[in-house]
Amino acid sequence: MPSQFRGVYSALVTPMSKSGDIDYRKLAAFSEYLVDAGVHGITPLGSTGEFYALSPEERTKVIQTVLDAVGDKVPVVPGTNASSTREVIAFSKQAEKVGCVGVMLAAPYYSLPTEDELFAHFKAVNDAIGVPIMLYNYPGRTGVDMKPEFVAKLAKLKNIRYIKESTGEMPRIAMLKRLCGDAMGIFCGCDTIALQAFMMGATGWTGGVVNPLPRCHAQLFELSMSGQWKAAHALYEKFLPVLELMEGGGRYTCWVKAACKLMGHDVGDPRGPLGPATPAEIATLKKALKACASIEKS
Repeated sequence: MPSQFRGVYSALVTPMSKSGDIDYRKLAAFSEYLVDAGVHGITPLGSTGEFYALSPEERTKVIQTVLDAVGDKVPVVPGTNASSTREVIAFSKQAEKVGCVGVMLAAPYYSLPTEDELFAHFKAVNDAIGVPIMLYNYPGRTGVDMKPEFVAKLAKLKNIRYIKESTGEMPRIAMLKRLCGDAMGIFCGCDTIALQAFMMGATGWTGGVVNPLPRCHAQLFELSMSGQWKAAHALYEKFLPVLELMEGGGRYTCWVKAACKLMGHDVGDPRGPLGPATPAEIATLKKALKACASIEKS
C-alpha cells in the first residue's frame, strides 16, 4: 500500500437494485473491476456515491464491502461528510477504525460556516483521528469556497495532507503549490482541466467518470507523470467530450450511472430525489462514449 496518495481515484458509484436497495455484491465486484483496470484508489461515499441518500448503517456497510474487496490493493479513502461536526467526527473515526487509510471532507453543507467556524470544524476532525484528510473544495455543491490562503492555514494541521480542488479555476493549482508546497498533495476535481492540472503539478485526480472509463483515466495519469505530453493530449482529446458532457450537463451522477451501463456495468439508477437518465440523454452519452470503447476493452 503506498504511503502517499497519488494517481486516479474513483469517486465510486453505489450500485442499486431495481427496488432501490444497495447491491453489495455488485459493489464489491465493481470495486475489484476498477482496481484491475488500473485505478490507484477508491473513494466511496462521495457525491457520485450518493452518500446523502444513504442511512448511517448503509454507509458503514458500503465502506466495509469496499475494504473487503480491495482494501489490501489500493487506498480506500471514503467521504465522511455530514452536516454537523459531531457527525463528521463520528463517521471519520468509524472509517479509521475499520481500516480506511484516509477520509475525504468537504465543507459541511447548508449551514454556510464562516472561515473561522470552518477552521474550527476541520481542526476538531483533525484532532479526533490519526489518518490523512483530503479536503474537497466544491463551492458549487457546498456553498462555501475554501480559497488557497485558507487551505494553506489548514495545511499546518497534522492530518490535512491533500485537497481535491473542484472549482475548475486553473490558477488555483499554481497558487496552492506556491502557498502549501509539499505539505498539500493536489488532486484535480474538475474533469475538464485534468490534463492541465497535471501539467501544473497535480499528482492525483478524483472523479466520477472514472467509473465508466477507468482505463482512459489511468492511462492519462501514467502518460502525464512520465512526461509523455503529446500522447497524453491525444488520449485526453478522445474522452474529453464525455467529460465535458458530464461536467456541463447538470446531471452528473445520473449520467455516470447511465454511462456505466452503456460500458457493460449496470449499477442501477440513482436514488430519489435524482432520477435516471432519459432516453435522449442515453443516446447522447452513447455517441460520446464510442471513441473510448476500444481503450476500455483493451
